[in-house]
This record gives sequence, structure tokens and C-alpha cells, in this order.
Amino acid sequence: MKKIIIIWLLAILYSSFSFAAQTRVNGVRIRTSSENTRLVFDTSHIPEHKIFQLKNPARLIIDFNNTKLAGKLKLPRNSSPLIKRLRTAKRGKNNLRVVFDLQKNISPKSFVLKATKKTSARLVIDLKSKNSKTKIVKSSTRKIKPFIVAVDAGHGGKDPGARGASGTLEKTVVFQIAQKLTKIINKNPNMQAFMVRKGDYFISLKERSKIARRKNADLFISIHADAFSSPKASGASVFTLSRGGATSEAARWLASHENAADLMGGIKLNDKDDVLASVLLDLSQSASQNISQLVAKEVLANFGKIGKLHSKTVQKAGFRVLKSPDVPSILVETAYISNPAEERRLKSRKYQYKLANAINKGVVSYAKKHIIAFNTTVKLASHKIARGDTLLGIALKYGVSLDQLKKANTIARNNKIKVGQLLTIPL
Repeated sequence: MKKIIIIWLLAILYSSFSFAAQTRVNGVRIRTSSENTRLVFDTSHIPEHKIFQLKNPARLIIDFNNTKLAGKLKLPRNSSPLIKRLRTAKRGKNNLRVVFDLQKNISPKSFVLKATKKTSARLVIDLKSKNSKTKIVKSSTRKIKPFIVAVDAGHGGKDPGARGASGTLEKTVVFQIAQKLTKIINKNPNMQAFMVRKGDYFISLKERSKIARRKNADLFISIHADAFSSPKASGASVFTLSRGGATSEAARWLASHENAADLMGGIKLNDKDDVLASVLLDLSQSASQNISQLVAKEVLANFGKIGKLHSKTVQKAGFRVLKSPDVPSILVETAYISNPAEERRLKSRKYQYKLANAINKGVVSYAKKHIIAFNTTVKLASHKIARGDTLLGIALKYGVSLDQLKKANTIARNNKIKVGQLLTIPL
């Protein structure tokens, strides 16, 4: 008898737990643009679900597992011309089915969003008409914003940088290399370069990033010629930012050495809540780091053609000068000034030109593969902005990068667009 009572109690407890753990659908919101209908289900937890569609007549079905309705789901007025009707039904004891009767077949894409301090969990479903077509404009030529490069000569003024065995100062030779690189880049009609430091004076690492941002730089290149404890250290290296620290002991030492000049600074996101600020910074840094890595690989490959490499792979370190989240950045160690042979080469105008040319070739190689400014004739499409459209959403729709879309339409960093505006889409 005791066993039967225990089993019965366990069954009640399991049933109660199962019920308590059920996801609640609190409501559905529908947003419509000229090309897309978005369904947003507000839920108590991220729901287990399955989405599929049926034809003749066209229907979209969402099956929720272990889910119940908090109240009746209603189709908002004037929600979408694509949707005829909304229906719900139970499936078994704990499951829910939601059916949308549609005007025509669609192509659904879905994703889920976790709950935050201000919002509940959400299931988002985008409905795009299978018959929608892109308006293609014939191939044409148009003036597009040039690729802007900030050339940063390391150190300067009261900060001389490293010193060679015969007294050569790092700040002097890297400035000379930076001057040559700027002149070479500016010979390309699709590119513009400017010197971050225009003379022998000190600029904080934080301010260098600000200068690049103010001039809308697409790439930041910091040029150095460092020293090491051993005079035998030699060869060129290219670095990008690493959030988790350096990838080698030498890189860790170099990171600490460079950062000693200026450890203060950071990006201000005070007007954003913690979650949004974190997401924005992460997205921005991830995109910039991906571009930085591509440029760094090209530059390193060209360094390998003119001399010895200290490392055959792109290195990562926590250089403060590379930490601008919205400007792709690389740091180039042209050579080790502490090595007597490399010190002599660094003072040579001929070798300085070789180094500048190698960097330029790497940048141009990247730009020709990824930047629309280097395509004189491109196939274009047009997109009229509707309510609810975003630049990122438009870029994803047409399979272009956000940077390419902005450059093709000369859109500023504030990303301002308006309903009815006609965008040119490079394909």
C-alpha cells in the first residue's frame, strides 16, 4: 500500500513540475514591410518548436512543444496582406499548434531571442514571398567613396620608442616609412591615405584611434620597428587585436611594451543598457577583427616576398592602438631595430620603400577582393526603403556586406536612412 501511495505522490509531483515548466505564449506581434512580414511570438521561455508549411491552400504551421496560451491569440488589424486568418489548437495535453492561413506560398526563416531584463523570450519568423524579385539595373559606372587608410607612425615626440645599437630611434624610421606608404597609397585613384602623426610630436594611443574615426578611415595601420632583449631577434610581423591576450610570449611582451605609453581609454556606451552595449560592442569588434585578419594576411604574404618573417602567421596581441571597435586595424612590426643588420636596413631609403610597397600591395590585394570601390563597372539593383527596413537587413537580403552597401550609397557612420529612400545595391 505504501508503494502505491509513493508512486501516486511521485506522479502528482511530476505532473505539477511538467505543468510548471510549460512555456507560455503571451501574444503575437506582426510587422510588415514592402518585402517582408515578421511574426514575433512573446514567450515565457525559449520554446521548443517546429515550423513547416502546407500548400493548396497555403498555410504556415508552428508546433510548440510543452506550451500553452496565456490568453487568446488575435490577428492584429491591418497586420499583413499576406495573412488571411490565425487559428490555434491543442495537440495532446501539453502541446500547441498555431496556423496562419496565407494568401500565397512563402519562404519562412526563424530565430529565437533570449529574455533580457527588459524583454521576454521571443520566437521570430520572417515570411518572404517566394515570387518576390529583385529589381536589376543594367551594369553602370558610378563614383563611390574611396577606401580611406589611416597611416599611424608609432611613438613620436617625448616617446622615442625603441633604440638601435647605433642610436637609431624607432620614431624616426617608422615616420619615414609611413610618409612613403601614404604617398604610394595616394597614387591609387580609388584610395586615400592620411598621416595620423604629421610630425615629431606625441599623440596618445587613444587619440590616434579618435583621429582615424573622425576622418572616416576604413583601415588603420600602425607602423613600428621594435626591439627585443636579444639582438638576434629579426624579421617582420603583423598583428591584429586579441581579446584574450597574445598568441606567443614575444607577442605578450610586445603588447605590454606598447600599452605602457597609454593604458587609459575606451568606448563610451553610457546611453545604452548593459546588454545592448555589450552586444553592440561585440558585433562591431567581431566585424572589425574579421576584416583586420584578412588585411593582415595579405600584408604578411607580401612581407615574405622582400625579407625574413619573424612569424609566418598573423599574430594577435592586446595593443591599445588597435582597440577601436569600428575601424579595422593592424599593427606592423617592420623589423627589429635591436638587430644591427636590420637597423642598417631600416635607415636605408631603398629598404623603406620596399617595406612601404609591401604594405601597400597587401592593402590593395585585400581591397580588390572585398571593396566595391575597386570595381569600375558593377551590376546594380535598387531597393526602396519601407517602414521597418534596416541597413543590416537589406544587406543580408541582397547578399552584400554592410560596408559595401554604405559605400555604394555614401551613407555616414550614423547609418541614417528614411522611408521612401532609394538605395543602390551592388551585386
